[in-house]
Amino acid sequence: MENTVILTSTITCPECNFAKAETMPTDACMYFYKCTNCETILKPKQGDCCVFCSYGTVKCPPIQAGASCCSKN
Repeated sequence: MENTVILTSTITCPECNFAKAETMPTDACMYFYKCTNCETILKPKQGDCCVFCSYGTVKCPPIQAGASCCSKN
């Protein structure tokens, strides 16, 4: 059974609560994201592989597909 991978996630900044829909890359992880409202640089929370998994409404494409996301250190 195949799951449909969602490529859009809304990131919410933990500093200013600004939310913006972003298209997730399918071939790379986003380790950093700059809030377009307050310019805070977001980094993944401990245990998460990317900013979408930490602050997005949808996990990144590899996690949705049941795979490892890029390389976890």
